[in-house]
Amino acid sequence: MSRLSLLDLAFFIAESEASPKHVAGLHIHQLPAGVKGNGTAFAKRLYEAFLTHTEVQPPFDQVINFVSPTLMPSWRTADAVDLSQHLFFHKLKPGANDREALYALTARLHEPMLDRSRPLWEVHVIAGLWDRQFAVYYKMHHAVADGITMTRWGVASLRTRADDDLLTPVWTLDHSRRRDPARKKRLDQAVAGTVWKQLTANSKRAIGVGRLTAMLALEAAKLTKNAIALPFMASGDTPFTGNATPGRQFATAAVPMARIDAIRRVARATLNHVALTCLDGAMHRYLADEGVVLDRPITIQMPVNLRREGEKGAGNKIGIILVDLSPPTDDAYVRLRNVGYSLRNLRAMIDSVAPEAVETYTILTGLLGQIAGMLNLADVVTPMGNTLVSNVPGPAERLYLQGAPLMEMHPVSTLPATHLLNITLFSYAGTLYFGLIATDALPHLGRLASYIEEEIATLEAAVGV
Repeated sequence: MSRLSLLDLAFFIAESEASPKHVAGLHIHQLPAGVKGNGTAFAKRLYEAFLTHTEVQPPFDQVINFVSPTLMPSWRTADAVDLSQHLFFHKLKPGANDREALYALTARLHEPMLDRSRPLWEVHVIAGLWDRQFAVYYKMHHAVADGITMTRWGVASLRTRADDDLLTPVWTLDHSRRRDPARKKRLDQAVAGTVWKQLTANSKRAIGVGRLTAMLALEAAKLTKNAIALPFMASGDTPFTGNATPGRQFATAAVPMARIDAIRRVARATLNHVALTCLDGAMHRYLADEGVVLDRPITIQMPVNLRREGEKGAGNKIGIILVDLSPPTDDAYVRLRNVGYSLRNLRAMIDSVAPEAVETYTILTGLLGQIAGMLNLADVVTPMGNTLVSNVPGPAERLYLQGAPLMEMHPVSTLPATHLLNITLFSYAGTLYFGLIATDALPHLGRLASYIEEEIATLEAAVGV
């Protein structure tokens, strides 16, 4: 059995019916060339073919075990995996085969918690879409994998050529670390160095946490300016925060990467600079529609990847850092520069401390937010941040599923107990997708999504593209 890390365990501790802790992806495929019909028969055959692939590999055969000799929750291999409890087929009603109906179904599928008595994943094949298309919705508990890991696994199950129709469902690929004959020998040799390695890691963690604490203290005393965003200083007067409720709604925005690259070249900015600038402008416009005008920047919680280069494996290796976006302004170019300044400060902060320190900071601040969520204080206390925004890099090339080109990849994330909105950015095949998941309590989510696309044009005009 494999023990959970503290970060993985935190996703179980924080989970509730109002705040399930799973992540997902919505893939929209076009029927392969030469296939007749509207896609329902093809999607049904795909679903039936999925059911025949019964050789389930780790971690898709793992069940959470909360009672163990070590008193720490751990993973164990399931006695059996019944694919009928993990694979499902849906068909949109005739006349309702538009995006609104697909996104409404996605929101319903994303709402319930996964059953902890089984391996924590589901796959839903959806037929009846527009223009001879079908969709596949993948769902997995956040304790099993973070967004980057889940993307890597999903890409490995798809093909890079249309004429390659080999079907290798994601649950049939072994994503665990493979053993080799020399493993025991290496472990024996490493025993002597294990204690020293742990002491070194703890030392780096302590030094890093101390450095982060010093940075926060200097910022709180106003001896630095916007060097680091302070926790629990975000405005609580926005509809983005509050006690999460069970209902869900889903919306998306999509921007061609060529437009973003053109802005980057002219403004000497990064993809994150451009994307967060557009989000910042869209959120301020949305708030203005709701009668909310802020006098300070919107603060976002942003996950950062803490894996070292080449490091793989299941579980989570992320930190969540606060970022103040731009002070309110009507000038999109000024907003871009302000966002860039904040992100450069963030990068400098992360590079100055060990990943273990960022992970500890994430757990400690997350614990405070979780206490507020458990006590239903999110409507009255100052929020950790206004919303959570993450960026997951995806494949640049087109992918295929049994010859069906994957046209769109939409991320669907999880909601903290103290937030009503979460936004995930995902790049795929020349397009940057924005996946917006929110509770039913947040009004007009689709309007916010449309503002994101409009803000790209605003920024283009501001920088002279």
